Amino acid sequence: MFAIVELAGKQHKITKDQIFLSERTGKEPGETFQIEQVLLAGEGAGVKVGKPFVSGASVKVEVLADIRGPKVHGFKYKKKTGYKTSWGHRQDLQKLKVVEIKA
Repeated sequence: MFAIVELAGKQHKITKDQIFLSERTGKEPGETFQIEQVLLAGEGAGVKVGKPFVSGASVKVEVLADIRGPKVHGFKYKKKTGYKTSWGHRQDLQKLKVVEIKA
């Protein structure tokens, strides 16, 4: 069984026991929660498509860890003036595990 869910403004295609990365949800590691925003759920030929969400469908997810994404570097430079500046960014992420999919 698989599902497409909306979580923290992003869409994820997930299956049972899959581990995936998402934006931070505000939950603590070790905590489980339900995702009600299921856009599509199915198994084999039987697929349910929501308008916008599938009614009665939910996904139970466990938070494994809070992590940070890879470092992204940027650099600005203006010729002849000597202006240069650099910046970096690391996105806050959560590692999640799918416990159960109900459709």
